[in-house]
Amino acid sequence: MAKDQEVERIAKKLDKMVQKKNTDGALDLLRELKNIKMSLETLQLTRVGMSVNAVRKQSSDEEVQTLAKTLIKSWKKLLDGSEEKEKKKEGSPVRSSSTSKDSGSSEKSSKKSGGSPTTPTPPTTPTTPTLPPRVTSFPPAPVTTDSVRNKCRELLVAALQTDDDHQTIGVDCEHLAAQIEEEIYQEFKSTDMKYKNRLRSRISNLKDQKNPDLRRNVLCGNISAKRIACMTAEEMASAELKQIREALTKESIREHQLSKVGGTETDMFICNKCHGKSCTYTQVQTRSADEPMTTFVLCNSCGNRWKFC
Repeated sequence: MAKDQEVERIAKKLDKMVQKKNTDGALDLLRELKNIKMSLETLQLTRVGMSVNAVRKQSSDEEVQTLAKTLIKSWKKLLDGSEEKEKKKEGSPVRSSSTSKDSGSSEKSSKKSGGSPTTPTPPTTPTTPTLPPRVTSFPPAPVTTDSVRNKCRELLVAALQTDDDHQTIGVDCEHLAAQIEEEIYQEFKSTDMKYKNRLRSRISNLKDQKNPDLRRNVLCGNISAKRIACMTAEEMASAELKQIREALTKESIREHQLSKVGGTETDMFICNKCHGKSCTYTQVQTRSADEPMTTFVLCNSCGNRWKFC
């Protein structure tokens, strides 16, 4: 338990470095991880592999990149080793039973022929490429024969595989993409233009290289398939874009308040929209000194603005 907490603490520090785009001190954290005896359970629980991979991409320090690659390579061996153990456990009873059957039949044939028993030859098993282990909690979505839906699922898979984070996490992108598409289809019940526009916005945001956090959170399960299917563009935006939007909103509010506070209230003007007389006006010299000043008027009731000279 203490080891998991220590690894999780280091992973959070690495994530903060990536968010701030400042990887100073990452080398010390990676060395700490190197000295920790990692287990498969700890890797899956803390998802530290994703954090180390993100630091490797963010950092320009060759030593940091090399150490990060070494750690990820050693951790992948743990995943491959666990997969091989599972296959051996599943395959051993079959091999033993087939061997015993073959040996029994050979003994019977040798007795009938009167010769000495021959050594049974082990059965040859076809060599098939081993796939990397899948660590996913996403349930498989219903299979569909609709060509439009299948094409959308393919595009979602490509968006989720924009980077190699899906390999580090070990998630089945095909199942996840099918889940997202299924949630969107269940909302619209058809593949009309609204359905396609919703898919396009998910795909473009997941492929955005400037917004890797959204894709990682979806791959990790921090953002569920149901949630990503209905998120707005503002919710899917990157942290940098959210800060820019917030700054613009604050600036517009500040300008509105300054123009309203800095003016003079009067009832001499009539608003052409709401016909109210509660107004605030300011006068600014926008032309040469011998020209009259420009008057800016704000209706306090409806917010309508106009100017005249």
